[in-house]
Amino acid sequence: MAKAKRRTARRGDRRRAAPATRRKVSAIPAGYHSVTPYLTVSNGTRALEFYTKAFGARTKEQMPGPGGRLIHAELRIGDSVVMLSDEFPQPGGTKSPKSLGGATGSVFLYVPNVDASFKRAVDAGCEGVMPPGDMFWGDRFGRVVDPFGHHWGLATHREDVPPTEMKKRAAAMAAQMGQPT
Repeated sequence: MAKAKRRTARRGDRRRAAPATRRKVSAIPAGYHSVTPYLTVSNGTRALEFYTKAFGARTKEQMPGPGGRLIHAELRIGDSVVMLSDEFPQPGGTKSPKSLGGATGSVFLYVPNVDASFKRAVDAGCEGVMPPGDMFWGDRFGRVVDPFGHHWGLATHREDVPPTEMKKRAAAMAAQMGQPT
């Protein structure tokens, strides 16, 4: 009996484990889109609270870091995720628009009612830099700047404009502004 156990043990040592069954992983995780904004702010915890109040965001995840800074957080606004973190200005790090002295881009946010969303954002503390108005491309659109220096374009799509009509409208707008097309 001892011989049989030794032989089985030796055979077992030589056998290779069956390969693990691997589940196919999607290149884009469920609930995300191909492009996801990632904002750098000067006070991540305050930003999470603010974006909840101003844009109806829901905090999905947050990872606190040293000194009370936020290493990473994810918010859901509508059907999209916005990621953010506190600034980490060491070499190779990131800085907030406030530290840079201005924003280098903006977030475009489609909402069901741009007028109500604009008011909500301003009431929460955003600076209204362009009140909502009807635009030649078919959206009602306005712009705000949040207390962290990020620019947000808020829009409600109201009309599908055919390309030929879009070209006419763009030319008319440019003429109003005194600009060649």
